[in-house]
Amino acid sequence: MDKNESLSEYGKLVQTSKKSGRLPKVRVKANKMNSKSRTTWTASAHILTAVIGAGVLSIAWAMAQLGWIMGIFSILVFAIVNLFTSCLLADCYRSPDPVTGKRNHVYMDAVRNILGGSKIPMICAIMQYSNLLGAGIGYTITTAISMMTIRKIICFHKNGIGGSCRFLSNPYMIGFGIVEIFLSQIPHFHKLSWLSIIAALTSFGYALIGSGLSLALVFTGKGKSTSLMWGSKTQSPTSNLLNILIALGNLAVANSYSQILIDIQDSLKSSPPENKVMKKANKIGISTMTILFLICGCSGYAAFGSDTPGNILLSSGFKEPFWLILLANVFIVVHLVGAYQVVIQPIFTVVETCASERWARSSFVNREYPMSIGKVKLRLNFFRVVWRSILVVVLTVMAMAMPFFNEMLALLGALGFWPLAVYFPVEMYIARKKIKKGIKWFGLKTLSFFFMLLSLAIACAAIQGIGHALHKYKPFMYKE
Repeated sequence: MDKNESLSEYGKLVQTSKKSGRLPKVRVKANKMNSKSRTTWTASAHILTAVIGAGVLSIAWAMAQLGWIMGIFSILVFAIVNLFTSCLLADCYRSPDPVTGKRNHVYMDAVRNILGGSKIPMICAIMQYSNLLGAGIGYTITTAISMMTIRKIICFHKNGIGGSCRFLSNPYMIGFGIVEIFLSQIPHFHKLSWLSIIAALTSFGYALIGSGLSLALVFTGKGKSTSLMWGSKTQSPTSNLLNILIALGNLAVANSYSQILIDIQDSLKSSPPENKVMKKANKIGISTMTILFLICGCSGYAAFGSDTPGNILLSSGFKEPFWLILLANVFIVVHLVGAYQVVIQPIFTVVETCASERWARSSFVNREYPMSIGKVKLRLNFFRVVWRSILVVVLTVMAMAMPFFNEMLALLGALGFWPLAVYFPVEMYIARKKIKKGIKWFGLKTLSFFFMLLSLAIACAAIQGIGHALHKYKPFMYKE
């Protein structure tokens, strides 16, 4: 079945759903592809590309706010909870049976088929896609900062550390947006395996460089004083509390990939069962990222102490050796170019599927034109070109209006981690297994309730932090 046939089938299903008053199911037929692009390792690469991005280099700053004991403890707790709930979510890809049941191609379908109703799946979809859009904005900001850092490093190398090296961020955001417009023409999430593998490898590169430079400072006796418990002695208790909550939000967003887990699982072949392969990928991805988080967080905190910057590889962190800092920031840019596509492709897919149903006879929406550039064969769709380009432009403009980094990460963590990574997986597990009120039911509900309270507190702190930043910076103010 080709794309147009599958979309036509989807249109019939939606018309039936409309008559019954229920939300339409999103059914996306996976393209036939080489099995090598649909394995545990490529799923792990997608996970690492999504999680080891804008968040990993802020782990050291989070450690500085939490101290050694609570910092390490929080990293481990988020990892354990994330692994547990991700494995619960992996069993929801098919329902009612996790091995032989019908596929749920997107998160919203899983929620609808297991929990039922129409409002809850819609709330899930709004949270999921808002979180993905926010991640795209965050990646644009971080990439521009890294590109500015590259220019500053080159400038410092020519003029010395004391030289005047000031650059504006908006041109770099525009450049990043142009690159993403071209990459956004990759038609399906399933075609991103090569990009995710490259992005995952570069993430190891810059994470290890940052850790190595931090450890070098410590071993040469230049590390700064640290604290076992949270908070800075130079700040007020209120400021300490806000920073602690923002730090927890950063850890939440650094760990979260549940918003794309179903999409990743949808790219796996059906044998062996997708849920077993995805659980294995969860273990590989989360254990790898936890080790990197501990290395980056502990080494960065040991090097900078309470003065740890929000991102240890940017201009406020290291300035020497020039070539190594330059290489690390190049790795960041390459990684975020790929990570942007991983988080944005699910949005492309759901909008294009719905548009094809809404305008089933439109050649502008549905027709694809084969073309080739050299030996590369492409299929051009005018709606895909226009819609995807518009979305990338909108996200780029929004990124240009937001000069803050840590507060943005914290808000994303608060909005996405509890509902998508904890609440829905737990509720679907209870519904699937028909767990009655008892010790197990109470434990699962307590876990969900705790992270709900934590998310609310983080959201309040992040909003207040963004409010302070808005007083300091005006929208579209050039960042230097």
